[in-house]
Amino acid sequence: MAKGVNKVFLLGNVGKDPEIRSTAGGMTVASFSLATADRQKDAQGNWADKTEWHNIVCFQRTAEVVRDYVKKGTQLLIEGKIQTRSWDDKTSGEKKYKTEILCNELTLLGGKPGGEGASTGGYSKSNSTGYDQRTPANPADYSDVGITDDDIPF
Repeated sequence: MAKGVNKVFLLGNVGKDPEIRSTAGGMTVASFSLATADRQKDAQGNWADKTEWHNIVCFQRTAEVVRDYVKKGTQLLIEGKIQTRSWDDKTSGEKKYKTEILCNELTLLGGKPGGEGASTGGYSKSNSTGYDQRTPANPADYSDVGITDDDIPF
């Protein structure tokens, strides 16, 4: 069977301040929503923006950068991969699904806070830090079960 490719590039704005948490083993995890927009013509021929929301999850050093520099409205370039995880809802017993982008690289874009218009540089996290930002081997519902260091393959 041929190898597949799971790679995502997103350029958008953070929808609300990131949620930062730590695993029992001390690993930092950041999650936030990112809005991307696409311009399409509607039935009357007028241009309309269509916004798509993406759930982003960052680990380790990338999550620390998110904690320190990212807030609602920050423009980001995200490189990562798509993962859909599932769990059984504890109250209804119904199977739930959530699709997320697991961030491998993050680039800060846009002006400095306060509208000065200068670039924030462009922090780009790559594997030069020694961390491999791959998917946890056994994804869990982060809000109910939490991620443990045993779930992460590095």
